[in-house]
Amino acid sequence: METIEINHFAADLLGRWDPFKQGPGAYDTEIADVIAALHEADHPAELAGRIRLIYEHSYELWIPHEDCMDISYKLIALKYGAGCPL
Repeated sequence: METIEINHFAADLLGRWDPFKQGPGAYDTEIADVIAALHEADHPAELAGRIRLIYEHSYELWIPHEDCMDISYKLIALKYGAGCPL
């Protein structure tokens, strides 16, 4: 899968993930930051930590690490071609 396709599917997956119940379109900046982190991270735990920092920094709300791990596994699987979230 090409980088553009990964970015598209990752953005869609993250757009449906609503950790703070803010509604559609509320996380555009965070989604862009997470996609950049996805291309740098190789391990779900590393990506989960970055996701947690990104969202907590923006919203100043605590997010469970388990929630970040769940989405990071899906994103890493997408990155390495193990599946498509759609």
